[in-house]
Amino acid sequence: MPSAEKQKPAEKESLHPRNLHRAGYDFDKLIKASPTLRPFVKLNQYEIESIDFADAEAVKELNRALLKLFYGINYWDIPAGYLCPPIPGRADYIHYIADLLAEGYGGAIPTGKSIKVLDIGVGANCVYPLIGNSVYGWQFTGTDTDAEAIRWANKIASANPELSSSIKIRPQSNKANIFKGAITQGEIFDITICNPPFHASLKDAQAGTLKKLQNLNNGKPQQPQLNFGGKNTELWYPGGEVAFIRNMVDQSALFADKVLWFSTLVSKKDTLAAVYRALSKVKAIEVKTINMAQGQKVSRIVAWTFLSEAAQRTWRNTYWKGTESNI
Repeated sequence: MPSAEKQKPAEKESLHPRNLHRAGYDFDKLIKASPTLRPFVKLNQYEIESIDFADAEAVKELNRALLKLFYGINYWDIPAGYLCPPIPGRADYIHYIADLLAEGYGGAIPTGKSIKVLDIGVGANCVYPLIGNSVYGWQFTGTDTDAEAIRWANKIASANPELSSSIKIRPQSNKANIFKGAITQGEIFDITICNPPFHASLKDAQAGTLKKLQNLNNGKPQQPQLNFGGKNTELWYPGGEVAFIRNMVDQSALFADKVLWFSTLVSKKDTLAAVYRALSKVKAIEVKTINMAQGQKVSRIVAWTFLSEAAQRTWRNTYWKGTESNI
């Protein structure tokens, strides 16, 4: 029997077929790409190499290695306490919206700088733009209400020179606004993405994190720390994800002809009914629900457009000239 260190990780079949992380974590390659990961890699209870996912620093080092190895990101860091998202799940969202854009494009995924994506709540980690630009060459604009998140996202983009012309970071000055102030006059976007705050309060966020930590530590009691980090604007919003997405849907109608597809993650299945009602109220022409799963966690993307099929064809003919589609 091969040594535990060299056993091939089980393939994560629930991830998107193009997700580069389906094969699991090859820690030899990850450590070679980012040696600072080495101290955090140990044999787990199954005698397989892993990290302690309850350790925020270990998770950050894993992310740094994944971004370097798979996406060519030479510099990545976040300040203490900010959201440190799981890279495989973030990559899934990017791949599923690529499929969505391909549906009206003869099944070919549009790539290159002609495709413009708006990331609502880009966060200090800037992960969606990093992955989307690396894999598909898309142009990204990221917005956030948190000044420190804006500063760090800008720092990441500027520290990777190949990204500086493809990622713009824009502060959102009004916390009540989502698209207002994010989309400037004359701008258009092919798709908007968002990972909304899904807790209604700090107390709810801490309770959710405690449950997650207990699951990671076989039910042992834990302190209410946030192992993946997260400031209040990243993790909770008055009224939770229902209130946030309703606001997003309402504001999207004001930019109906400026965006081809709007989209958001929906963490809780019970939220869907309220989202569908809000979309019906603003008379969205087409609504799609895309299911995703990363291990035991199940979530979904809801996407909507105010453009008819004819208007969508006109959009692509107008704005996607010269777009590559070789994936």
